[in-house]
Amino acid sequence: MNEIFSMNDSTRAPLQMKQEGIAALRRMSLAMVVGGILALAGCSADSPSLVASPEADAAVTDDHDHDDDHADSLELSAEARAAAGLVVVPAGPAVLKERLTLYGLVRPDAERVRDVTARFPGVVRSVNVRIGDAVRQGATLATVESNESLQTYAVSSPLRGVVTERATNPGEQAQSQSLFTVVDLSAVWVELALYPRERSQVRPGQIVNVKTTDGGISGAGKIVFVSPLGAAQTQSLTVRVALDNADGRWSPGLYAVGEVIVGDQPLPLAVPEAALQDLERRVSVFVETDHGFQARAVEVGRSDGDVVEILAGLSDGEQVVSEGSFVLKAELGKGEAGHDH
Repeated sequence: MNEIFSMNDSTRAPLQMKQEGIAALRRMSLAMVVGGILALAGCSADSPSLVASPEADAAVTDDHDHDDDHADSLELSAEARAAAGLVVVPAGPAVLKERLTLYGLVRPDAERVRDVTARFPGVVRSVNVRIGDAVRQGATLATVESNESLQTYAVSSPLRGVVTERATNPGEQAQSQSLFTVVDLSAVWVELALYPRERSQVRPGQIVNVKTTDGGISGAGKIVFVSPLGAAQTQSLTVRVALDNADGRWSPGLYAVGEVIVGDQPLPLAVPEAALQDLERRVSVFVETDHGFQARAVEVGRSDGDVVEILAGLSDGEQVVSEGSFVLKAELGKGEAGHDH
C-alpha cells in the first residue's frame, strides 16, 4: 500500500509544474484586473504607484506648508476684474447712522383730494368718467340739468388726477352730495406710528428712507408733521412723511416701513456692509494683496446696513473688495471643490 500512495520524483514533477502554471495564471488574472482599473482611472501600467510613499507624503506636506500664506488668494487679470465689477476701497473710519424704524401706511395727500359736487340742484343727464380714469383739470365729469332754469351745465374736475369715487348715474338727482372724488397722486403721504418714548428723537425736516414691507418699492422723503395727539387704539403718535410720486409707484393702502436717521456715531475702523461674506461659518472680507485677493476672517461690531464696524482682523488702509465680493466667494468655492476631487 505504501508503494501505491508514495510518489517518486518522476511523479511529483508533472504535479509541481501544474501547480506553478495555476499560480502563473492567477498572477496574470490579477494583473489584468489591475490594468483594467488603471485604464478606467486614466493611468497606465507605467504610471507611478497610486499608494503614496512616506517620502511622497513628506514632500506634499512641505509644499502645502510653503503655500499656506497664499492658499486662499485669487489672482485676476484686469479684464476679469472689470467683468466681475470689483470695487476696492480702503478700510478706515466711517460714520454709523443711527436709525429709528417705524411702520405705517401709504395714504393720499389730503391736500390733493377733492370731492366734486353739483353747483345747482338738478337731474344728472350724463356721466363721462369711471372710477380709475385719469382726468385733467377742467375736464367734464358729468352734465346736470338745473331744476330752476332747466338749463344743462357741466360738472368739471377741479384738479388733475384720478377718479377714485363715483356716486351718481344718469337720471339721478344731484343735490349737495359728492358726485365724484378726484385725487392727485403725484405726491403721497406715508403715515408712520411713533411711540411716546421715541418722541424726542423725531422732528419735522428729518430725512426718512421709506420702503414697502416687501421691499419692492423704496424712496426718501421729509417729515412734514408730527401729531401732538395720540391714537387711543394704538397708543401712538402719527409721523407724516411727504413722498414724491410723479412716477406713480406709491399706491395708497400699501404697508410701509420708514427708517428715520436720528443720529451719527463715529467708527474708528469700518468697511461697507457689501464687503462681508460668510466663508466656512466665519465672517470674512477679501483683501487685495501683492499675491491677489485673499480671504480674511474679521470680527465685526455695530452696523447700520451701509457700513459695519471692524473690531479685529483688518488694519486701517488695507484695500478691501466692497462691490463684487460675492464673485470672489464663488470663485474660491470652485477652487475648493477642485481640491476635493
